[in-house]
Amino acid sequence: MNAPLRNAAGVLLLSWLAACVPAPATDAYDTSKMDLKPIAAKLTQERHKGAFASGDSLNLTALLKPVDPAPVKTVQLDTTHKIIEIAPGVKFSGWTFGDQVPGPAIRARVGERIRFSMTNRSDEAAPGISLTAAPMMHSMDFHAAMVSPQDKYRSVAPGQTIEFEFTLNYPGVFMYHCGTPMILEHIASGMYGAVIVEPRGGYPTKVDREYLVVQSEFYAKPDPEGRKVDGGPLYVLDNERLRAAQPTHTVFNGSHNGMVRNPLPAKAGERVRLFVLNVGPSKTSSFHVVGTIFDRVWLEGNPDNQMRGMQTVLLGSSNSAIMEMVIPENGSYIMVDHHFANASQGAIGLISTESKPKEADLEHHNMSASAAPTDPQVLAGKTAFESKCFACHSVGQGRKLGPDIAGVTTRRTDEWLRQWLKAPEKMLQTDPAAQAMLKESGGIPMPNQGLSEAEIAQYLAYFHWIDAQAAAAPKPAASK
Repeated sequence: MNAPLRNAAGVLLLSWLAACVPAPATDAYDTSKMDLKPIAAKLTQERHKGAFASGDSLNLTALLKPVDPAPVKTVQLDTTHKIIEIAPGVKFSGWTFGDQVPGPAIRARVGERIRFSMTNRSDEAAPGISLTAAPMMHSMDFHAAMVSPQDKYRSVAPGQTIEFEFTLNYPGVFMYHCGTPMILEHIASGMYGAVIVEPRGGYPTKVDREYLVVQSEFYAKPDPEGRKVDGGPLYVLDNERLRAAQPTHTVFNGSHNGMVRNPLPAKAGERVRLFVLNVGPSKTSSFHVVGTIFDRVWLEGNPDNQMRGMQTVLLGSSNSAIMEMVIPENGSYIMVDHHFANASQGAIGLISTESKPKEADLEHHNMSASAAPTDPQVLAGKTAFESKCFACHSVGQGRKLGPDIAGVTTRRTDEWLRQWLKAPEKMLQTDPAAQAMLKESGGIPMPNQGLSEAEIAQYLAYFHWIDAQAAAAPKPAASK
């Protein structure tokens, strides 16, 4: 073969080899193609008026609407101080974004831009309610953003407005929160929400329903000044419990058992996608849905972080995940923090094919909650009881493993109850009533909880409070 032919054959061979070698994959996270130089934030004295939240990309409830098509999302989330009800009868002095807890969720796509503004309106009183917390500095910290915190997340005074922009560079379910010290207090008072950032091309699967679930903790105590709201006690932040990471309420979407009273609807055979964010501020969530299995889980809400066939998803403070599942048949599927101390404080919800599930079907997961006491001693007893005793005892719901606590102070003396709580194993040796209870519970004894005298006094105060509520309740009129 002469030289020209050899050269031509060589060129053809190289061309063929080049065609056989796949081109290098495009890096979806190539930082050289990301917007890492947003414009500087702007601080003004011009106050927003009217609505506390606005923007077509905002979602105000657990039900999520599709992504708004606008490439630039204009978002207004103002800060307010207001009374929020975190459990029936528990009206708490909260701080908010967009005048609700959690704050409205923002939904967008990678590559889109958020144009954000916030007025600190903590000095505005809600109609008919005087301020229960003094106006103070607030700020906004977006975990979805890549920006200078000193510029964008600065604290602003009441009446001031901050404006800034940023581009969404990564997909995920991201937390936002107030970043003003003490950050712990601001988050525990209600200043948090979610930003859902979809991949550029959307998600790789199709679903029938999409819902947002935000888990958080509250640390509440009766107001030391004895202030009232609508004739009932005002609750305020308990800083001692907050620093000890001992919440009084752990909830989904801001309310104790809120999604039990109002379940998330679904139908048998449907695929449901949950966007789950644990904002803490201090506890870990073990998120589980009773009766199904997570077919796909995308940790941090990014489909590149996929896991399959998971029973429970562990989420630390500010961690998130997207979880997809199939609803196999008609029924009520219980969303629960499988750290059951948290579940007993209200971290429970339902996905249900029924609009009003039967309470009896849900009893073993402790759905109901008693009213809220105002006395600190009674409240401490209630919190301890719901953390340690709900698995075996109900309050007015009938026998579980052990007897119903309702009416216990009419059946037993305080001294008997004190001895029983102190050392049940000793009572079982000699006391006929204790031995009868053991027989009724199938021979399973109550464990010694190691309670102190002070803790026993709190339990007794709570038991007496329960029975006092029942005695004071109106009786049904006699039929004629």
